[in-house]
Amino acid sequence: VQLQAYGGGLVQAGGSLSLSCTASGGTFTYYVMGWFRQAPGKEREFVAGIIWNGGGTNYADSVKGRFTISRNNAKNTVYLQMSSLKPEDTAAYYCAAVRSVSYNYYTRPHEYEYWGQGTQVTVSS
Repeated sequence: VQLQAYGGGLVQAGGSLSLSCTASGGTFTYYVMGWFRQAPGKEREFVAGIIWNGGGTNYADSVKGRFTISRNNAKNTVYLQMSSLKPEDTAAYYCAAVRSVSYNYYTRPHEYEYWGQGTQVTVSS
């Protein structure tokens, strides 16, 4: 499975930004999708996840109420809508996939099998 992330950029604090990640080379419906982020000098951290059929989502506490993950299985795409952005949200954002049709959530990087390239999000104060 190949993942391609889009949509990063520079935004002022309080603003919004939407990321997309398109998958190819596999049956998208069979995969749990996640978004992670990594700031310079920090470990990669879980941001949000969505199960294979879109019937469940989970979020890091730091983004709850501000970020929304969704997916369109017909378009092989997962989205991350980010609002009320803060300077501490600045990071490279990565989409990731793990083959699973269970209702389990995956929040640790090593649980994911496939990764896209990062897309940079910079929030200015």
